[in-house]
Amino acid sequence: MAAELGVRVVRPWLGAGLGWVVRALLLLLWFAARGGALYFHIGETEKKCFIEEIPDETMVIGNYRTQLYDKQREEYQPATPGLGMFVEVKDPEDKVILARQYGSEGRFTFTSHTPGEHQICLHSNSTKFSLFAGGMLRVHLDIQVGEHANDYAEIAAKDKLSELQLRVRQLVEQVEQIQKEQNYQRWREERFRQTSESTNQRVLWWSILQTLILVAIGVWQMRHLKSFFEAKKLV
Repeated sequence: MAAELGVRVVRPWLGAGLGWVVRALLLLLWFAARGGALYFHIGETEKKCFIEEIPDETMVIGNYRTQLYDKQREEYQPATPGLGMFVEVKDPEDKVILARQYGSEGRFTFTSHTPGEHQICLHSNSTKFSLFAGGMLRVHLDIQVGEHANDYAEIAAKDKLSELQLRVRQLVEQVEQIQKEQNYQRWREERFRQTSESTNQRVLWWSILQTLILVAIGVWQMRHLKSFFEAKKLV
């Protein structure tokens, strides 16, 4: 992004302040724009899991499709309808919020209720497929978080929104998502602060305990030496 520079600069510090605000907004937008597509390979009984940091009350949509390797054509081909995927999602408290069987191509949706790291796991439903034949299954996965999970073309057609109304709705939802991200970052900061305070307190008590042990050992050594000297009639 380029910053516009006026001909007359009355307050140089104002531009620096605005630049900091712009950078902060860009950072928040980057956090809000999470989501991406990838593909990976899994074996017949293998399980792949992904960690996604999600604010609370945020909708997540995942789209996937599977491909099997064709040895004759030496390329991956769409998997047969009988081959499916089992999707399991756990929240930061390790509670299962989604566990469902899908087909060879599908879409799963869930809404987070607890902020933090959510675990998304996928594995094939096959223990009997000769289709694998010791090969690998390729899975294309696309995960969208927050307002990026919305299909605005479908929303516009359903609610009969004009282009301006649709754009306003997009902006409102983007602002809401940024607010959720800000709340999530505050929550992370609060947890980090609590962890730091707890660690500092444990270190303090450990230091006190060490000091008390050293003092007790010193007192015991002095009494032991005194008893030794008295027994030897040196004092």
